[in-house]
Amino acid sequence: MTSRDDPRGLTLRSITTGIVLGALLTPCNVYSGLKIGWSFNMSITASLIAFAFWRLAEDFVGTRPWHLQENVMNQTTASSAASIISGGLVAPIPALTLVTGQQLSWPILSLWVFAVSALGIVVAMVMRHQMLVREDLVFPAGVATAETVSKIHGRGREAAERVRKLAFAALLSGGLKLIDEFVTRLPRWPLPVPGSMPVPVPVPGSGVAAGSVTASAKELGFVIDPSLLMVGFGAIIGLRTGLSLLAGAVLAWLVIAPWLLARGWVAAGEPGLSWFAALVEWLLWPGVTLMTVASLTSLVLALGSRRKRAPPAGARDAASSQARMIAAGIEADDSGRLSVSLPVFVVSAIAVTALAVYLQAWLFGIPPWAGVIAVVLAYGLAVVAARVVGETGIPPIGAIGKVSQLSMGLTSPGNPVINLMGANVTGGAAGQCGDLLDDLRCGQLLGSQAGLQVIAQAFGVVTGSLVGSLAYLVLIPDPAAMLLTEQWPAPAVATWKAVAEVMAAGVDGLPPGCLAAMAIAAAVGLGLALFERRASPALARWLPSAPALGLAFVIPASISLAMAFGAVLAALANRFVPSWAGRFVLAIAAGLVAGESLAGIAAAMLAFAGG
Repeated sequence: MTSRDDPRGLTLRSITTGIVLGALLTPCNVYSGLKIGWSFNMSITASLIAFAFWRLAEDFVGTRPWHLQENVMNQTTASSAASIISGGLVAPIPALTLVTGQQLSWPILSLWVFAVSALGIVVAMVMRHQMLVREDLVFPAGVATAETVSKIHGRGREAAERVRKLAFAALLSGGLKLIDEFVTRLPRWPLPVPGSMPVPVPVPGSGVAAGSVTASAKELGFVIDPSLLMVGFGAIIGLRTGLSLLAGAVLAWLVIAPWLLARGWVAAGEPGLSWFAALVEWLLWPGVTLMTVASLTSLVLALGSRRKRAPPAGARDAASSQARMIAAGIEADDSGRLSVSLPVFVVSAIAVTALAVYLQAWLFGIPPWAGVIAVVLAYGLAVVAARVVGETGIPPIGAIGKVSQLSMGLTSPGNPVINLMGANVTGGAAGQCGDLLDDLRCGQLLGSQAGLQVIAQAFGVVTGSLVGSLAYLVLIPDPAAMLLTEQWPAPAVATWKAVAEVMAAGVDGLPPGCLAAMAIAAAVGLGLALFERRASPALARWLPSAPALGLAFVIPASISLAMAFGAVLAALANRFVPSWAGRFVLAIAAGLVAGESLAGIAAAMLAFAGG
């Protein structure tokens, strides 16, 4: 650790603050990952909360000022912890339980997730100079975090106002969640939308004329859900993705679902209750195909082009950001090809590789040769994922996961354990690597020492492994009964499980009519990805997002509706009050996500303690 006045930032309180915030924010990502399969970059949230806390401590207790470099180390630690779900907690690990029944204990699960994520740290260490210095890739999330940290340390009153809005939003969403859990069940109002009119469907064991029920908005999931978490996520993902979710929900649940029921390919459920569980067993196949084909096509096209894409809305160009910061007296640190010394890197790489191979063999019976293949793929695909994140700001975790599953499936056909957990190593390392390079980009722009950030990342990964694993086990004590339901749709779990089953058993086990639907979905995904790549930026922004369309097939329609609503609200704010929206929309959205997530975790822990 450095001395208390050392501007490099790796102080006891910066690491402790990052660990505490990481422990609070990691369960939020576990919660949202099991709900909708997405997670939230916690870097800006952690930096805002830490700044506000230590500014209050300075005013009322007389602590020394909270240094900008301390905040960099804090957010590096906290975001590394929160990104731990890429280690498999919301995808391959639950899918393994659903396929084989195997469930890991907390200590073993924490060790496994740590080993997978540590591979990502090693790749990020060696790729920093190539991607951040030589190629100067953008890494938009890192740029946005650097700008936020720079601004709040220049204008403390602005940071305090953002934190107040974040806290109010968190209290509102968390309060509604607790009322819904412990006081009274909040109403879910069916929507009188076109297509939700009663549709005759056959009842198993009876003729259509003799007995039938109706598929109305309530049964098909077109209801208003009181979850503000989803509204917050909608504000974060943007209008294009939000409207694509809405379009996908209409197609899947108002067009295809009644048709499936009418043909008898899916059995109707009990009137007045949601039929999500029965319908999603069919709809997930075209949905997964659409997401996978579109993501893989986009990944291949991105790798085949040297053209850099513009960063998403809200982020600035990396070069201009760096120029402004250097002009303000902050020198970016571009020294050193490795984030740490070569001996440390070599020892670290050998240690995490050996640990990953050993754990695959010990826990899952994966032969060492297959374990080595998984680790080699992890190094290669982590570089691929990092490059895509650096150019577009979008982690291609879904696509990388599918490539990993297909690759491991080819090495051991018919073995779902190798397919899932070998691919877990590859996908987890890729996801963590991209997130860590975002942190290193932020530190580079703000003059932080990369070697110290790697130490902070290691603290974060340890924290996230312990807390994230515990949060998952508390939230989902019985995966077989709880997952792939309306309460816990777990779309990422459904995707990994579906691919593993197809790789193990072939297409004969698919529901009737799925092959044709998957072929159509593949064509749509391929066409949208190709068209988006070749279209002008003005046209591309209005094209449907293929991954979002596919996701809407796998999650309840109510979730897509809420996220679309949040996206529209954020778009309206950006249109009519752009200055206010630029300052506060992200903070409010983050508060809505964090409040309900933490309240949901608290409710699950109380239920666990009482049960």
